Amino acid sequence: MALDPITQAIRIQTERTSQMEHSTPLFLTSSFTFEDAENMRAAFADETDDNIYSRFSNPNVQEFVDKMCALEGAEAGFATASGMSAVFASFMALLKSGDHLLVCNSIFGSTHTVITKYLPRYGITYTYVSVDKPEEWEAAIQPNTKMIYLETPTNPGLDIIDLAFVGELAQKHNLILNVDNCFATPVNQKPLEFGAHLSVHSATKWIDGQGRVMGGVVVGKKELIKEIYLFCRSTGPAMSPFNAWVLSKSLETLDVRMERHASNALAVAKALENYPAISWLKYPYLPSHPQYDIARKQMKNGGGIVCFELKGGLESGRAFLDNLQMLSLTANLGDTRSIASHPASTTHAKLTEEERLAVNITPGLIRISVGLEKAEDILGDITQALGKL
Repeated sequence: MALDPITQAIRIQTERTSQMEHSTPLFLTSSFTFEDAENMRAAFADETDDNIYSRFSNPNVQEFVDKMCALEGAEAGFATASGMSAVFASFMALLKSGDHLLVCNSIFGSTHTVITKYLPRYGITYTYVSVDKPEEWEAAIQPNTKMIYLETPTNPGLDIIDLAFVGELAQKHNLILNVDNCFATPVNQKPLEFGAHLSVHSATKWIDGQGRVMGGVVVGKKELIKEIYLFCRSTGPAMSPFNAWVLSKSLETLDVRMERHASNALAVAKALENYPAISWLKYPYLPSHPQYDIARKQMKNGGGIVCFELKGGLESGRAFLDNLQMLSLTANLGDTRSIASHPASTTHAKLTEEERLAVNITPGLIRISVGLEKAEDILGDITQALGKL
């Protein structure tokens, strides 16, 4: 019978062994054996899907990928050691010297570094386009443009990009649409339904959900994933079988966790929206968000991130973090535990001030990854820290 993707994320499992285990075992092995020379030859000739080496494939990793494909509605996928290795592979496997990349100007700091510092070394050029001016995107497309890359919601400013609009633009110009879906997660937003060809995740964040392991994954069109697989098979950013086992189990609770993260985040956002120490606050499911209507159209809920600007700028941002008593100060997000960060001095510190301001990363911007604690406790810690500014 046909199962809902949420159910598939719980029920998909590696074939049971003779031990008849209920939970998938760990396949902690570097390589796999063959019954005879012909089976080994066929595997290396790609005539079968038999496992050869865990850098290529592993049962635990494949189970995780299969669940992600079910959630995203994707034809195929490949998992990597981290989110950034997934992003890098999605570029390097599909772009070549002379190609041009169109990028939304609000992206994660490490992705910005890859695009601006490393891709040009391989003859790949890029153009940033404004999140706030989608009407200018088509004019930025060049004859050698091969791919559009974007995040929505963006990190850390929570800008929302109309996926249907960009999907139509990519189709019109025969471009690969590559979407970082990390902030929304596949239970909240499905870029492939809006015309995206690839959906990329840092599984380290909401997918793991407890700050335990690292991982990345790309899902999408089969012919594109094959190129990404071949690139990663040779270059080696393999996901650990143990990490894949953890992440596969995490997917079984992703839907219920994200409902709680989102309800907590909405409660925090509503309570802080007009707080005296805050200049402005953004959350996708608040009517005050500039792209609220788009968020409602393409997202099931507003996600677990809230961001706001403190009056007093950089010094207020640092003081706010120091005043917190319960929220964690860490580079991660998407944890069961609420986390506060100050992007201007951490994740986006390598951008110039001009580059940060161009994507609304202001000196006093605070990003809250809202956890699973009681909403009253999260809000209580934030308000007591604000009260000391």
